[in-house]
Amino acid sequence: MRRRSYKYLVLAVFLLLPGSLFAQAIPDISLPVIDGIRSARNGEEASTSLMLIMLVTFLSLAPAIIMMMTSFTKVVIVFDFVRRALSLQNMPPNQVLFGLAIFLTIFIMAPTIQEFNKVALNPYLNGDGMTTTEFVQEGVKPFRSFMIRQIGKDGASEIALFVEMSGKDRNAIKSVDDIDTYILIPAFMLSEIKKAFIIGIVIFVPFIVIDLVVASTLMSMGMIMLPPAMISLPFKIILFILVDGWHLITYNLVLSYSA
Repeated sequence: MRRRSYKYLVLAVFLLLPGSLFAQAIPDISLPVIDGIRSARNGEEASTSLMLIMLVTFLSLAPAIIMMMTSFTKVVIVFDFVRRALSLQNMPPNQVLFGLAIFLTIFIMAPTIQEFNKVALNPYLNGDGMTTTEFVQEGVKPFRSFMIRQIGKDGASEIALFVEMSGKDRNAIKSVDDIDTYILIPAFMLSEIKKAFIIGIVIFVPFIVIDLVVASTLMSMGMIMLPPAMISLPFKIILFILVDGWHLITYNLVLSYSA
């Protein structure tokens, strides 16, 4: 009994000793207290607070808005089609596909971003007399040019759809400059989704042929209980590697935006 009690005593000392040493090593840290919050005294302070809240809200939504005005939508949809065509569930993972889509979007949008820095961001930061309203108006122009160029003639139906739903007169629109940005962005997104689905169908065709060949071969051999997807998966991956699929898809995606 004494040995057991000594054992517990030694164990307690070893458990409490690091805690006491750690407590002595860390000095007392005083936590700051926010004691400056009060109600607005006049309308100017209230408007400033509201502008700050709106700015924080806009910054939180800015990544999503920027992705809608770039090539990210089509790129990430095409990559997901590739994974589904190969019958792969989570390989590559979503984080890898999203990361690749983001950096490929940066590569595609590099000329547009450089134009945005030249005409809007640098003059605004350098204090060249550009107001915030002028910064927004000048900064959106490169992205509008990019979206209009990508919509082209094939996306005229999407623009007409949103112009009609907005209640504007179609005859009043003489050129693309007359199209409002809130109409142009959803039209561009629909156009990008339509193009991504067309590319996805083209990607699916050869892999569907492989599935049909494997399924018919297994049925002719009487192997009905063997899942065709399990047999066709290696052949799909081998075909994708032999044709250098990621290279072809990436090259053609970038080429579709350089035209």
